[in-house]
Amino acid sequence: MDEGGSPLLPDSLVYQVFLSLGPADVLAAGLVCRQWQAVSRDEFLWREQFYRYFQVARDVPRHPAATSWFEEFRRLYDAVPCVEVQTLREHTDQVLHLSFSHSGYQFASCSKDCTVKIWNNDLTISLLHSADMRPYNWSYAQFSQFNQDDSLLLASGVFLGPHSSSSGEIAVISLAPSRPFLLLPPDTFALLSRVRNKPYDVFGCWLTDTSLISGNLHRIGDITSCSVLWLNNAFQDVESENVNVVKRLFKIQNLNASTVRTVMVADCSRFDSPDLLLDAGAPGTGSSRVFDLGSDGEDEESDPGPARAKGLRRLLDGLLEGRAQPPLPESKLETKVAELLAQGHTKPPEQGRAAAGSKLLIFTTGCLTYSPHQIGIKQILPHQMTTAGPVLGEGRGSDAFFDALDHVIDVHGHIIGMGLSPDNRYLYVNSRAWPSGSVVADPMQPPPIAEEIDLLVFDLKTMREVKRALRAHRAYTPNDECFFIFLDVSRDFVASGAEDRHGYIWDRHYNICLAKLRHEDVVNSVVFSPQEQELLLTASDDATIKAWRSPRTVRVLQAPRPRPRPFFSWFASQKH
Repeated sequence: MDEGGSPLLPDSLVYQVFLSLGPADVLAAGLVCRQWQAVSRDEFLWREQFYRYFQVARDVPRHPAATSWFEEFRRLYDAVPCVEVQTLREHTDQVLHLSFSHSGYQFASCSKDCTVKIWNNDLTISLLHSADMRPYNWSYAQFSQFNQDDSLLLASGVFLGPHSSSSGEIAVISLAPSRPFLLLPPDTFALLSRVRNKPYDVFGCWLTDTSLISGNLHRIGDITSCSVLWLNNAFQDVESENVNVVKRLFKIQNLNASTVRTVMVADCSRFDSPDLLLDAGAPGTGSSRVFDLGSDGEDEESDPGPARAKGLRRLLDGLLEGRAQPPLPESKLETKVAELLAQGHTKPPEQGRAAAGSKLLIFTTGCLTYSPHQIGIKQILPHQMTTAGPVLGEGRGSDAFFDALDHVIDVHGHIIGMGLSPDNRYLYVNSRAWPSGSVVADPMQPPPIAEEIDLLVFDLKTMREVKRALRAHRAYTPNDECFFIFLDVSRDFVASGAEDRHGYIWDRHYNICLAKLRHEDVVNSVVFSPQEQELLLTASDDATIKAWRSPRTVRVLQAPRPRPRPFFSWFASQKH
C-alpha cells in the first residue's frame, strides 16, 4: 500500500500472484498488510491450493461437513495423527493386535510373547495389567476386543502344537470391579472363561455385552469341511447347570479347502444415519462381485447356483454311467459330490433387507481355494442373540444340515484385513489381487498375489462396492505364508498396517493417502481412539507400540502453562 493506505496492486493481481505460491508462503504473505491478508483467505484461492497440494481429483466435491476450503485444508494438514509422541517397549516379541475400549480410557495389546496387556490411555500411556497366557498352553496371543460397556475383554490366542495345527482359544477377562448380580470374582482382570476356537484365525467377536461368537471346524473329506459358529455365554464357569451357556448359530459348508475365518458383527441400526455418506467419486471398478443370495429383486446380480446345480447333476449322472470324459481329478470330484449332497439339505437365506434390531455376521471364506477370497454375510435376527432356547440346531428342519449365506462378496484376491466404519455402515477390506483372468485349477495352489494392497470399500446397506480402491501400502509374503494386517476406521480417516515397515492413513472422503508412519519392521495393527480420532496407535513386529497425535494436538499439549502465583503472594493480596 502507499502512504495514504490505498493498495498499489488490485486484488485480482495479488490473487494471481498468490496462486503461484505454496500454502505456507500464502499464509506468510497474508501477514504483510490487510489487503494481502484478505486475499490470502479467499475461498477460490484455497480451493486451488487444496486440490493442488493434496492431489485430489477435481470431480471430488468438498467434504459435506466442511465450512470452508481454508478450514478443510487445515483439517487435512493439521488434524492427522502423524507425530510420534510415545513408544511402548514392554512387549518382548512381535505385537500383533491393538484394540481400544469404547470409552477410549484403555486399550489392549496382543503379542507373540504370549501376553495380553491392558494399558491406561492418558497423556502419558501406562501399563495397567499383563496377562501371561502360557499357563493355558497358548503359543501366542493374536487378537482382542472390548465388549460394548467395556467391562469384559475378549482375547484370542493360538494353542501350542505343530505348524499345521489350527486350534486356538478365546479367553474372557474381567475389567470391572465385582458386580454381585453377575457373581463376578472380586478381582479386576480375572479370567472368567475359556472357549475353544478352530481355526484360530476365526479370532472371535462379541455379539452382545455378555455373549461371544467362536468357531469350530469339522473335516468331511480331504478338501471339504463344515464350519460351525457358536454363541457362547461369557460367564460359563459361574452359570447354573440348568442354563444354556452355548448355542449353535450357523453351520456352513466349506468347499475346496476353504474355511470360515475372521468373524465380526455389524449393527444394522445406524445404517440410515451414517457419520459420513460415501457417495462421491466413481464407484469401485475392480473385479469384486456381490451375490445377493437372499433376494429375488431384479436389480441384484443373480446367484449362479440353480444353473450350476443342474449342470452338476448331469455331470455326476455321466460319471455314474461312465460317460464323463476326461476323468475328473479326485479333488474336483469330491467338491462336486459335496455340492450335490448339500442340495436340498441347506436352510435357505433370509429374504429381504435386514430386519429391525438385527445384526450382520461378516467373515472371510472362499469357494475355489483355501486362501480367503470371499466375504460371507449372514443376518442374525434378534431371537438368535441369546443362548436361551433351542440348542444344537433344534428348531430347524431335519434335512437342513447347512445354513446358506445371505450375501457373498468375491474380491478376486487374497483378503488380509477387514474393518468396519464407526457407524457399521461401511466395510473396508485389505486385499492382494490375483492376476486378471486367473483361473484356479487346483484348490491347493491358489494364484499368485500382488505385492500392492488394495483397500476396498463396501456399503453394507446397499451391498455395493463404493469408491475407488485406496492404494499405497504393500505386502510381500506369498499365499501360503500370508498373514492378517489389521486396519481401523474413524469418522474421517482409515488406517492400515503394511509389510513395508509403515502404517498408512487415508482420508475416507477424498480417497487420498495423508501420512506414512515409520516402524523398524512389519506394522501388524493400527487403531484410532474411538473418542479422539487425532490419536492413533500402531503395533509392529519390532515389538513396539507407537502413539501418534496430530500436529495441532501436540502444539496444545506442549504449550507453556501459565505459572501459578505463589500461595503467600496470593494470601498477601487478599489482605488489602
